[in-house]
Amino acid sequence: MARQVFFDTTGGPEVLHLQEVPTRALGASEARIRVDAIGVNRADAMFRAGRYFYPPELPSTLGYEAAGVVEAIGPDVTEVAVGDSVAVLPAFKLTDHGTYGDHVVLPAASLVPRAADSDPVTAAATWMAYVSAYGALVEGDPVAKGDHVLLTAASGGVGLAAIQVANSIGAVPIATTRTPAKKQRLLDAGAAHVIVTSEEDLVTRVREITDGRGVTTAMDPVGGPGIVDVIGTVAPGGRLLAYGILDPRNDLAQGLPKVPGIDLGLYTLFPVTYDPERRRKAIEFVEAGLADGTFTPVVDSTFDFVDFAGAANHMESGAQFGKIVLTVRH
Repeated sequence: MARQVFFDTTGGPEVLHLQEVPTRALGASEARIRVDAIGVNRADAMFRAGRYFYPPELPSTLGYEAAGVVEAIGPDVTEVAVGDSVAVLPAFKLTDHGTYGDHVVLPAASLVPRAADSDPVTAAATWMAYVSAYGALVEGDPVAKGDHVLLTAASGGVGLAAIQVANSIGAVPIATTRTPAKKQRLLDAGAAHVIVTSEEDLVTRVREITDGRGVTTAMDPVGGPGIVDVIGTVAPGGRLLAYGILDPRNDLAQGLPKVPGIDLGLYTLFPVTYDPERRRKAIEFVEAGLADGTFTPVVDSTFDFVDFAGAANHMESGAQFGKIVLTVRH
């Protein structure tokens, strides 16, 4: 038997509940892992609330990230072996798999081997954030050295990872935060500039920082009415990547505004994680940064697995700085 978190109806953290379920049989390309830590993501909350870019199939579990040890593998699995310590890379749909459990079955292609003595909390806080930043800033149409990059709501996991990734490629990260409370922490985390949007005009400050040019890339996880100001910071020929669509006023059916000379699009990491070659390059990039200390995942707090609702409430309060991780005791 395994313990897993489920929800039977969409809503807030209160709809989540823990239940025991039989350990299901493995598919040919799947692996079962004993979970030691689980990364908490905004995507989990949007999926649970019915506001994600695909709907849940109820009853549903959830969770994109974790770290643990392989317990069993299907007959076609070559990526990992029983006993391997692994981290989980988001490379599946939440309607098919989830990480919120003490023993879970996942596609073997979503597992990244890690050192047996590595910290599972850090591993569970790594892959969604850094691969998201890699796909946006490095792969395909990479940001050039010296380019300015705007990172709104930058104190989340992806924002902090993107600061580090931008610095690693010689770009200039500009971070935003709503209040001054997180300004110094963002500067300490590597942001070249921090704009406090409750006190400063976003467009004016970006134009000052960039000598009137604007940024070549903006990453925005919020959307809503504020996206108009974010668009105003982008230089002609630049791009805005909307990756979180957190504002409940967003209407995906209408899409993003059309602005001549600026590339606006919805961005996810899944084109990277679903493609074997692109996934391999992303893993190599992130692992190299972790190995030389360029990338250091920021963990805000840990919660015991059974306090999954408390972790969700903390995330939705907006008070966190970095990743929230659930720890599983066996």
